[in-house]
Amino acid sequence: MTTETEALTIDELAARAGVTVRTVRFYGTRGLLPPPVIGPRRVGRYGREHLARLELIEELQSRGMTLAAIERYLGQLPPDLSVRDLAVQRAVVASWAPNAVETVSRGELERRAGRPLGEEDLERLAAMDVVERTGGAPDGEAFRVDAGLLRLGVELLDVPLSHESILAARTALTEHSRAAARELSRLLRDAVADQDARDVRSLSARMHPLVVQALLTTFQRSLKEELREWLDEEG
Repeated sequence: MTTETEALTIDELAARAGVTVRTVRFYGTRGLLPPPVIGPRRVGRYGREHLARLELIEELQSRGMTLAAIERYLGQLPPDLSVRDLAVQRAVVASWAPNAVETVSRGELERRAGRPLGEEDLERLAAMDVVERTGGAPDGEAFRVDAGLLRLGVELLDVPLSHESILAARTALTEHSRAAARELSRLLRDAVADQDARDVRSLSARMHPLVVQALLTTFQRSLKEELREWLDEEG
């Protein structure tokens, strides 16, 4: 595993991932994180792949997976996944978050976001339908927050795109995904129209994960091709 351009100490890696140094070392002893590159003065240096893999592990754990299940999950992945591929894996895991809307204080919101949130940040999160102000709370402001979208929304705060571009991208994704879902649903419904209701439910349960995987894989490859063509044109 290469470290690409970044070289982080274990303290820096832990701070970037929002975990303790002890946690990083524990994951390393379990083989969940590859060993660091040993630099001058025998100091271990970690790269972007370490950070991406650590974030994936934390995402899996936040979804309730046991350490043994995480080990099996990571063991099934190719050993040479890039930072981008690891980020896609994490996004897939995060996409299965339940539709959980909670009301929290501003302090709790910032704790879950892992960072302070200024007024501009809160306005952008509200525009993305991640948070909504609901009035006062005993310790200050209160917010309704979509827990499944919070991490994505916070990460989008640092994306170097205009607020309008992010919202336009969100609209495009929503519209096209709904259109694809409607068309696939119609095709499946027509294909099983003459089958027993019990068989239809069984088929639906089996097809659901396959359809989701096919959509994700197709979209990822299509996006890579589009970005490659765009970069070739720019170059």
